[in-house]
Amino acid sequence: MTEHWTARNMPSQRGATAVVTGTGGLGFETALALARAGADVIVAGRNPKKGSDAVARILRIAPDARVSFEPVDLGDLASVTRFGRRLSDSRDGLDILINNAGVMTPPHRQTTSDGFELQFGTNYLGHFALTAHLLPLLRRGNDARVVSVSSVAARSGRIDFADLQAERRYKPMEAYAQSKLACLMFSFELQRRSAEAGWSIASIAAHPGVSRTDLLHNAPGRLSPQGIVRSLLPFLFQPAEQGALPILFAATAAEAERGGYYGPHRLAETRGYPAEAKSPEAALAPHVARRLWDISEDLVGLRFGGPDILAVIGSRSPSSRGA
Repeated sequence: MTEHWTARNMPSQRGATAVVTGTGGLGFETALALARAGADVIVAGRNPKKGSDAVARILRIAPDARVSFEPVDLGDLASVTRFGRRLSDSRDGLDILINNAGVMTPPHRQTTSDGFELQFGTNYLGHFALTAHLLPLLRRGNDARVVSVSSVAARSGRIDFADLQAERRYKPMEAYAQSKLACLMFSFELQRRSAEAGWSIASIAAHPGVSRTDLLHNAPGRLSPQGIVRSLLPFLFQPAEQGALPILFAATAAEAERGGYYGPHRLAETRGYPAEAKSPEAALAPHVARRLWDISEDLVGLRFGGPDILAVIGSRSPSSRGA
């Protein structure tokens, strides 16, 4: 691996099409770097104002960038379906998918439009469904990569099959850690399935360490303990531009391995330059990943596989699966 890999080490992305979920923080910095490298970048998010602002900021910094905004609400499976159909109608292929957007530790249990616990439904299930919809485009891409963004919080996560939606007990950080562990397990399982089925898609995971983004302000709130730390002690957090480097490495570097996991290299992976990340033991059990995958397909009403890769099946209620 290149020592102290930065965005300057990225190979040219001219001719590549990339989708990045999330309009601010890591999503913005990732989209900006890819656009600067020549990619045709689609910034995807649920807030059109933030999306248009992100595009305008990128164009101010890189006037020749090819960048656009597409609305998608990862907490609404119907919105994810519409997004997938629009891209399928307008694009011939997709080379990079960055599953980045998310919510973090709302103090009280909330649900998505489909009734899933907000963090599990948005951070994990929304991206699971998005990847399923975009898989045919990815298969037609050039050495396509799917990058799933996890978190250092995944180390403390566990998949609670008896209470996936935190209906019996909701603890904000536990629910967040489960969602980010699920993202990591999804990345590993997607690589296994891609290899077995011959999809020719590289699935790679990354995490940003501890970075200055708006996650802590937007979910727990500025006056929460986490939000206060984020506001008053910014030096504890590395810049979002730095936090995006492992994501960009996973998405573009020749050294990034299929099925790999990358994060910052220093201080227990909280800051630094891209390096191999240590996977939590909980993420390394294929039988658990397969069980989670099967349940997820039922929950979102989509099936990876078959001649068209994707077949729509009837979804089930959030409470109907788990134990």
